[in-house]
Amino acid sequence: MIHWQTLGAVGQLATGLIGIPSIIYLAVQIRRQTKDRKHAAVQALTDQWGDITDSLHDNAEFADIFLRGVRSFNQLDSVGKVRFSAFFNRLLTFFEGMYYSHQQRILTDSSWGAVERTIEDFFSNKGVQEWWQLRKGWHTIQFAQVVDHMIVRASEPTGFAHYGSS
Repeated sequence: MIHWQTLGAVGQLATGLIGIPSIIYLAVQIRRQTKDRKHAAVQALTDQWGDITDSLHDNAEFADIFLRGVRSFNQLDSVGKVRFSAFFNRLLTFFEGMYYSHQQRILTDSSWGAVERTIEDFFSNKGVQEWWQLRKGWHTIQFAQVVDHMIVRASEPTGFAHYGSS
């Protein structure tokens, strides 16, 4: 006759043998879902970047304001300042989102490095720095410190130099 303790031990062993594959399956599924969510987040950021830059290539008037503002925000007329500010606030909010995505390990170090170089290139221009002094309070303190550090690190303007705007 089988003892109840033996039967209980066999039952626990069977439960363990059945449960282990379930746990492994669950871990694989969670990993796949995490990877899919990261990919979707990066794709959303890429789409947002395209949406932001549309205003530059779809509107010659705004492209002119942009190039003049990069040289000197302070010399823009009031309408130009509003349009330039709206664009750069949207751009910096986007960059701030990318910064926090990198902090959460959604954006890779390599991708964030490319974003950093882009931000530094924008902020190597006098007009963008003038704008930033007025509007950096609209962003988190942590991100503002990151941008301020990038401004210190930034070299001579190159990104718009061939457009006659540096």
